[in-house]
Amino acid sequence: MTATQAPAEAPPTSMSHRQILQAMSGLMAGMFVAILAGTVVANALPTIIADLGASQSSYTWVVTSELLAMTATVPLWGKLSDLFNKKLLLQLSLSMFVVGSLLAGFSHGVGLLIFSRVVQGIGAGGLTALAQVVMASVIPPRQLGKYAGIFGAVFAVGTVAGPLVGGVLVDTSWLGWRWCFFIGVPFALLAISLLQRTLRLPTVKRQVRIDWLGAFLIVAGVCALLIWVSLAGNHFDWASWQTGALTGGGVLLLVAAVFVESRTPEPVIPLGIFKNRTVTLTTVASLLVGVAMFGGTVFLSQYFQISLGKSPTVAGLMSLPLILGLLVSSTIAGQVISRTGKWKRYLVAGAVIMSVGLALLATIDAKTNFGLLSLYMAILGVGVGMLMQNLVLAAQNDVSAADLGAATSVLSFFRSMGGTIGVSVLGAILANRVASETAKGLSSAGVTVPGGGGGSGEGSVPDMSTLPAPLRTIIEHAYAVATADLFLIATPFAVLALVAVAFIKEKPLKTTSGMERLAEEAGEGPTAPTDKNPAPVA
Repeated sequence: MTATQAPAEAPPTSMSHRQILQAMSGLMAGMFVAILAGTVVANALPTIIADLGASQSSYTWVVTSELLAMTATVPLWGKLSDLFNKKLLLQLSLSMFVVGSLLAGFSHGVGLLIFSRVVQGIGAGGLTALAQVVMASVIPPRQLGKYAGIFGAVFAVGTVAGPLVGGVLVDTSWLGWRWCFFIGVPFALLAISLLQRTLRLPTVKRQVRIDWLGAFLIVAGVCALLIWVSLAGNHFDWASWQTGALTGGGVLLLVAAVFVESRTPEPVIPLGIFKNRTVTLTTVASLLVGVAMFGGTVFLSQYFQISLGKSPTVAGLMSLPLILGLLVSSTIAGQVISRTGKWKRYLVAGAVIMSVGLALLATIDAKTNFGLLSLYMAILGVGVGMLMQNLVLAAQNDVSAADLGAATSVLSFFRSMGGTIGVSVLGAILANRVASETAKGLSSAGVTVPGGGGGSGEGSVPDMSTLPAPLRTIIEHAYAVATADLFLIATPFAVLALVAVAFIKEKPLKTTSGMERLAEEAGEGPTAPTDKNPAPVA
């Protein structure tokens, strides 16, 4: 059996606002670089794919490969955070992110680019899981809302800056798209340095046995299923022997993982946490939010550039309403939750507003007025901002401190998995719908399409500047119709997320941090009284 020893250092009592901000500085820098790396590529992808001569399915894979790697590794990072030094793990994940960014910047083929995105995804998995675990360790749930609002601001700045910087880099001939990957490296190195200087967590020495077999089975099973949804419809039919092999193999691996996890003393994903109703419902909601949000929004930049004919820089500016809506709602909701202790109403309201935003975006076409489009995006952003972070808050508040890492990583895992499934499946739908709409348009114009024009989505992403006006109009319409369809398909998933959060039972937010709770659970006696509003340290 696994033996657990006492902490090498006494856990601190409640930290002042200033101390918490200092401890969070490296976390915020790390999250900023992860967000920047994802968003800076968004507007550059059409140019990157065209420059490398790749296909529409490759466009999807460049996005999906990072999400897949992040999704598969989040539970592992979360479990490791319960066993080992969290600061060291954060620095390791940032180092992997640096390696992936350098590989991506030097890529001369889509194969190496996709591999580099996998390396980035493994690093991003660590940042995704560990940042929220560390926050829960040093901040009581009752106070977490206002600090989550600060993270929301960092998220918004990174998301706003990314597309703008990416657009400028792509439009600047002496820089180019490769700098979209290089630009994140100094920020990652800064985050590693800040974490070393500012993050102070008690070192808990534990004699552990890592469940390598369970980890392998989980990663292999998840990857098999995600590879299936990524390739089906493009490289082979949904009903084919490849589908049977990947789904059957994935399910068998996951069943074996459940068997192993139920019998090991240190499981990667403790199955017992799913007996907690709040964890189960927030997990389901996170999965559905991932499908709806990532699946619906990841192709917006392509719509801006191809259907609306905008440059990468302008496309970055056009995403501002979505980000501003998210920033405002997450910040205000976080502050109000910290003040009142009430949180469920914001989950429900966020799910409703997100559903409305997706439904409105399902009405767009190639001639949609930008003012109307901005309103729809802002509504979606408000809903997402109220919902995503507070799902994590609800789960962290209702589990033991010893399971904080596992519970947080499970939510991140299922949200990422939902995003990967959404991007993969909806990307395949987009590619096929674009092919069929283009064929229909060409047929209406009297142009014969070889092979019937069905298309499998393997056609290259068009360079709109080189197309004659009649063909450009057909392509613009095809991408607009296909993008609207994606939002229509995403809407029911948001509605199902609303159903899930409606059944979550609201419980009072705890006023002690994860470190204090962990000490109490370990039987070390009560910690010093928590000052709800400690004075800043001079």
